Formats: sequence, C-alpha cells, structure tokens
Amino acid sequence: MGDRVECVVVGAGVIGLAIARALALKGHEVLVLEAEKAFGTHTSSRNSEVVHAGIYYPDGSLKARTCVAGKHLLYDYCRRRGVDFKKTGKLIVATTPGQIGQLEAYLVQGRRNGVDDLELISREQFKQLEPEVDGHAALWSPSTGIVDSHGLMLSLLGDFENAGGTLVLQTSVRCFRPVTEGFEIDVEAQGEPMTFQSRLLVNSAGHGAIALARAAAMENLPDNYYPAGHYYSYSGKSPFSHLVYPVAGAGSLGLHATLDLTGQLKFGPDISWRNQLDYQFDSAETRLRHFENRIRDYYPALDANRLQPGYVGIRPRISGPSEPVADFNIAGSREHGVKGLVQLLGIESPGLTACMAIADEVQARLIEN
Repeated sequence: MGDRVECVVVGAGVIGLAIARALALKGHEVLVLEAEKAFGTHTSSRNSEVVHAGIYYPDGSLKARTCVAGKHLLYDYCRRRGVDFKKTGKLIVATTPGQIGQLEAYLVQGRRNGVDDLELISREQFKQLEPEVDGHAALWSPSTGIVDSHGLMLSLLGDFENAGGTLVLQTSVRCFRPVTEGFEIDVEAQGEPMTFQSRLLVNSAGHGAIALARAAAMENLPDNYYPAGHYYSYSGKSPFSHLVYPVAGAGSLGLHATLDLTGQLKFGPDISWRNQLDYQFDSAETRLRHFENRIRDYYPALDANRLQPGYVGIRPRISGPSEPVADFNIAGSREHGVKGLVQLLGIESPGLTACMAIADEVQARLIEN
C-alpha cells in the first residue's frame, strides 16, 4: 500500500464493492479498506437475499429511486456475469379483510415508484400460485426475486480487481482529516498504525460509518440504531415456490417466507432493538411462539417442529423504534461542505437490490465536488 492513492472506499460490503467497481471501471485508482478478515461479513451476508421490486418506499425517496433502478441494473448484471438469481415473484397477503385496503395502497405506491407489473389478485387467484397460503387477497409482484449475495460480491470484486483496484482486509480506518487536495487517513493495518492520503474518500463502512464520521468531527450526523432480525429455517421440502409476505407492520415487512437458490425456506425477520452489534441468536420460547403465531396467519399448516434457529441480521438504521423508517442518507459536498467526500449512512434494505444504482449516485456526488 502506497502512502497516497487517488480514491479510498471504506468498507467491503456489497455497497462498497459496487462503488469501488464503478469507480475503477471509470479509470480511477481505487483502494478498498475493510476491517474484517473477509468482504461482506455483516449486513451484506445477513439478510434475505431478496431483490426487491420497489413497492413500499415514499415518493421521491432515494430508496424508491435506487431500488427500482437498481433492480433492473442488478438483474442485467447477473445475467451478463453468470451470478445466480431467480425471479421467484412475491405475494403480499392480506390475512384479514381490513388489510385489503393496504394492498390497494401498496399497488398505488408501487406504480408511483415506477413498478408497473403489480397486480391485485383474489384469494382464488393466489391459491393457484400458492395453495398452502391463506388470506383474503394478495398483491402479486412478478419482478421480485432472490440473488446469490456472496456470488454477487465475488463478481463485483473480480471486476474491481481486473480494473486495477486493490482490496486490503484487516485494515480499520480510525479517522480522516481534510487536507490540501484530499484527505489524510489514519488506519490500523493488522495491529500497526499508519497514515496515508487520498484525493477522494467514500465512507461506506455500514455499521461503522457514523462512528467514523464522528471521529472525523463531521456535523449534523444521525444516531446509529441496531434493529436485530431473527431468521428461522424450515427443514424439509418447502411448501412454497414463491416469496410470501404479510402486510407490513411498523418498521418491518413482517415475518415473511423467503427461499434461497437451493429451495431452502426461511421465515423472518422479526425486529428487536439492541444496544450494540451483537449477532447472538435469542432462542427464547416466547420468540419461537411469536414466529409460530405470525406465520400461521398466512400459513395455517405450519409444522412448528420444522422451525430451526437460523441467524440474526442487524440493519444499520438511522431512525429509532418510535420514528418512521429513515431514507438512505448519501451525502456529498452539497450536504456537508467537504470536497471529495461522500458518506453513506443508514444503507439498509433495499441496499442489496439498489447497490449498483447507489454506486451511480455516489459517482454523481463525487463529480459535484
């Protein structure tokens, strides 16, 4: 590692890798610094691997814009690069008559966001797709799917390195300071402190992004929260061939049923708030009972003995339990006044879907400088 590079990207999750790839393909000298021993070990590998359509997000939000654009970019990229994915389609199910109005609202919002393939279908129609699902009506989203997130990151990394980029693992960025024509960056590389400079800097450190911004004395920063979601796997053959979601609750899309590319079914996530980054699975009996009851709302034939503890994911959220879920916070010099710096805060779902569109947003903000 030299003592000066053109561009540093902090964080090698799917967002950081997509950004670094895009910059390297434009001819920039790019260095990605990752604190862990491997890429994508946090949010990027602890999620549902769902490619979202872009239904729920408010008008004009970054989430709406980057999700809808990113979905098309991602599917196209996966086809061209041989990354495994499947357009499974998704049913959002009204389990009570009173929830049908919410499905109608989703349909309107999705269309406003540019999702033009949604269809409100009857119980008889969705039973043809998923006979085991119970409910009164459903919203059908044929463009929702799943992707091999690890394979995607491997492909992004391969493109990045083939374009001349370098990934350095086990290297924590402790602080940065604006200096003449760039930044001075303090890092700890495998226990050894060092300092070097870059002309451009992208803070895409996920859960660590706000702490890094605070260490750099950046102002007007949001708070950092840790909403944890548990996933239970369902042993044996899946009763579903599509993704199945209940109508969303406050701050969560509910205990949905998702498949991976091998056909393995899992349920989750729930939501519980932690004080720090802690991936320990809480297997309390009350949690299991909660899962059973909520899943049976749309899958009455659930065999609870087949539910097995899976894993925990934690979103890098910048809004608290009693607040509306915040939009992505992608800030360039217009927002914070520091030339050459882009910060990404609160990049949670649908970040995986939106990763390539987010990379385009970051490039545009770097050009603003």
